[in-house]
Amino acid sequence: MLAKTYPYFLANHAHQPNTELAVLDKYSGAVATRVALADAEAIERAIAAAAAAARPMRQLPPYARQAVLEHCMARFRERFDELALALCVEAGKPIKDAEGEVTRLIDTFRVAAEEAVRLDGEVLNLEISKRAEGYRGFVQRVPIGACSFITPFNFPLNLVAHKVAPAIATGCPFVLKPSEKTPIGALIIGEILAETDLPEGAFSVLPCRIEDADPFVSDERLKLLSFTGGQIGWDLKAKAGRKKVVLELGGNAACIVDADQRGMLEHVIERLIFGAYYQSGQSCIKVQRVFAHVSLYEELRERFVAATRALKAGDPKQRDTFLGPVIDEASAKRLEQWVAEARQAGAKLLCGGGRDGNMLEATVLEEVPGDAKINALEAFGPVTVLAKFETLDEAIAAVNASDYGLQAGIFTNDLAHAMRAWDEIEAGGVIVNDVPSFRVDNMPYGGVKRSGLGREGIRYAIEDMTERRLMVLR
Repeated sequence: MLAKTYPYFLANHAHQPNTELAVLDKYSGAVATRVALADAEAIERAIAAAAAAARPMRQLPPYARQAVLEHCMARFRERFDELALALCVEAGKPIKDAEGEVTRLIDTFRVAAEEAVRLDGEVLNLEISKRAEGYRGFVQRVPIGACSFITPFNFPLNLVAHKVAPAIATGCPFVLKPSEKTPIGALIIGEILAETDLPEGAFSVLPCRIEDADPFVSDERLKLLSFTGGQIGWDLKAKAGRKKVVLELGGNAACIVDADQRGMLEHVIERLIFGAYYQSGQSCIKVQRVFAHVSLYEELRERFVAATRALKAGDPKQRDTFLGPVIDEASAKRLEQWVAEARQAGAKLLCGGGRDGNMLEATVLEEVPGDAKINALEAFGPVTVLAKFETLDEAIAAVNASDYGLQAGIFTNDLAHAMRAWDEIEAGGVIVNDVPSFRVDNMPYGGVKRSGLGREGIRYAIEDMTERRLMVLR
């Protein structure tokens, strides 16, 4: 069971001034719990505290930062079932997916704990000419200062972890605004951080109204903004002033199935189904577009549609449920409309398309025009578009005919095809012989084009949260 109410955390301490934010069980629609909502005054106090904590956090030795992260890992393990249930309720995430995310939360903090004691510098040979004789250079990486984090609803634990864990490893205080739709996981992380000896002001976790959130973006005491979410991220970047900005803004990930995969279709379809429909397709790297070679397209289509129809939809708390609700009815209605618009433009509906509240059927389309929203924009739901190709160059061109470029996948036994895909596909990552939905939490993760700016993955986030400081010794 979830707690009846949750406080927010301001400068390391729990506060319960109100219970204004109702958090819904996304499957039943009932109020599951209530959360304290931060106002403008609380946000100002949190930012001031974070700015004041920059020096004591910077002075915290690496072993002490590592100890904080290890404490969090131990407590996450102890509260594993509670964290998974919170995800299941507040995000509508099927319980098996929820347990997988808690496992990734632990992994992410474990990697950060390892990196906390690896913040090394370098020695520079400056004697490149006679005038520099006798000089030597040294570079250290220092924390950038107070950071601002804004996270979305779809991974309420692990996307928070990808900002919070490297900040602690680096020695950066932070203020975090979790999604108002899914704040519980972030608040439990805050509760566990409050058990540690982090300096006063090192962290604040503040659910708040959108109209009060501007200081998370514009306040100049914050030296970095890391935002994961939709295309509004580009507007936030424009308002962020002089601070460094990292954006992860989603995509419409494509996957190529090469001509040599006929004997592997059972495995390929199993992975495509997972990539297309896990957590109801609410992932930035879910399989949205599938390009299959013409020689195997008809067989792939038949088997993919059959597998899609067989998915169990329903209560995410049941262990045999694969497809739960999308986050709210407005999102389900949007996707329903996009499917209808595509059909009006000539697309063929192969299965699905129905909606009951915020439960949307797993849907497959083909012959979708390139400019249809369901093809050109980010679906962020359980809808997949199938298409065929004749040459690899044609498939790569189709993948690149998108304003997004987060990750892409290709199933092929041809090393030359794999290398060409890596060289030519315009994306932050190319996954060979698996779906673009694959992510391990220590790899560089991020996109190009409309998909964002910068990279996450602990070591890569640490690079953004630190600055190089040079000393020259004569």
